[in-house]
Amino acid sequence: MFINHNPFALNASNQLLKTTNAISKRFERLSSGFRINRAADDAAGLAISEKMRCQINGLNQASRNIQDGISLIQTAEGALAEIHAILQRMNQLAVQATNGTYNDEDRSHLQNEFDQLSSEIDNIAHTAKFNHILLFDGSFSRDIQTGTDASSVLNITMGDMTKEKLFNTDGGAGIGITGASVTPNMVNGDYIVRVSKDADNDFFIDVTGWVFNRFGRKVNASESSLSVNRVDGQLYTLTVNFDYNSLQEGQVVVRVNNGTATILQPFEVSIDTLQNAQSSMAKIRNAINIVSAERARLGAYQNRLEHTLNNVQNYAENLSASESRIRDADMAKEMTELTRSQILAEAGKVMLAQANALPRFVLKLLE
Repeated sequence: MFINHNPFALNASNQLLKTTNAISKRFERLSSGFRINRAADDAAGLAISEKMRCQINGLNQASRNIQDGISLIQTAEGALAEIHAILQRMNQLAVQATNGTYNDEDRSHLQNEFDQLSSEIDNIAHTAKFNHILLFDGSFSRDIQTGTDASSVLNITMGDMTKEKLFNTDGGAGIGITGASVTPNMVNGDYIVRVSKDADNDFFIDVTGWVFNRFGRKVNASESSLSVNRVDGQLYTLTVNFDYNSLQEGQVVVRVNNGTATILQPFEVSIDTLQNAQSSMAKIRNAINIVSAERARLGAYQNRLEHTLNNVQNYAENLSASESRIRDADMAKEMTELTRSQILAEAGKVMLAQANALPRFVLKLLE
C-alpha cells in the first residue's frame, strides 16, 4: 500500500470533476434554452445557425416592409375611390346639363357644383400623402424591399391624377387656337400655353415646359409667334396661331413631336352650355377609365404583395424551425442527462470519501 499517492482518490476526483462540468453544461442549456451557447459547444452548428438568423431577421423585416407597402397602396386606392365617386357625380351632372329642358341659366347653377367637384379632384391629387410622400403628382416611384437580397424589390409607381391630366385628351382645337406648328429643332414634350387677362383686359400668355423658363407676354391681334428661351440659353421659336377675337381665358397643351405640334384639348371641363356639357361627357368618361386603370394597377400590386407576404412569412417560419433544431436545447433530453449527472455526482462524492479513507488501513500495519 502507498500513502503518498492515492490513485483511487485521484480517479474518483477526476470522475467527479467531469460529472460536475457536465452538470454545469446541463444547467446552462436548461436555463438558456440553447444547446449552443458558445462556439465551443458546436462550431459548425453555430456558423450555420448565425447565417440562418441573418436570413430570418431579414425576412421578418421584409414582412414588415411588405405590410407597409400594402398600407401605402390601400391609402392610395382609398383616395382614388373618392376621385372615382367625384367623377361619377360629375358625369351625372354633365348628363343632366345636356337635357333639352334646361337653359344656360339652369346649367350655370349645375356648373357651381361641377366646379367644386373638379377643384376637389385637384385637392386630393395634391394632398394625398403617405408618410408625407405625395402619391398622385406624377413623380411617385418607390421600391418595396420584399426580401433579403438587394434584387428582391417591387417597384410601385402611381400616375398623375390631377384634373389637368385626367381631362387632357387628344383632339379638338383648344381654346381660341386655330392651328400650331413648331420649328424642327424643338425638343419633344408637352408644353402648356396659359391664357389669361391682365388689369387692362389684354390677353397674356405664358409658356411652360420642362426645358423652358417661365415666359409671359401680351398677345396682339396681329401677333402669331412667341420666342421662348431654353434653360441652356438657346433660343427656339414656338409658333402658336391665335384667333384673337375668339381668344378666351384658360390653357391648352401643345404636344411637340418630331418637329410638329398637336393641339390637345384644354383640361378644363364645363357644363355651362349645351355644347360644353356634351364635350365634357366624353372627357369625364375618359377620366373615369384612367382612374379605373390606376386602381386596377394598384389592386394588382396589392394582390402580389399579399402573396409575397405569405411566402416571406412561410419562409421565415421554416427557417426558424430549422435554426431551432440546430441551436435550441432538447429540454427533455437535457433534463434526463442532468438527473443522470446528479446521480453520478452523488456517487462520486461517496466514492471519493471511501478512496480517501483507504490509506488509514496502513495504521493497522503499524500496530
